[in-house]
Amino acid sequence: MSGKSNKPEPFEKNLERLDAIVHELEDVDVSLDKALLLYEEGMKLSECCHQQLEEAEGRVEILVKKAGGKPVAEPFETEDTETT
Repeated sequence: MSGKSNKPEPFEKNLERLDAIVHELEDVDVSLDKALLLYEEGMKLSECCHQQLEEAEGRVEILVKKAGGKPVAEPFETEDTETT
């Protein structure tokens, strides 16, 4: 996550970095200080990825059967969309 703007990195990039952190932490030669820094970064990335997934879930359209049995797409209402 860069400090250039408030917009988070794309989910895929965050997930890729999280995977790299896991591999680094699996290295038996990593120092305790470095491991703690990596763990902290990984926890922040994990939270960011979790939030990104929740936002994506909120944008998914729900299929609702209407009269006649034809599925119709309706937007998924979230707290953010209800207040705007």
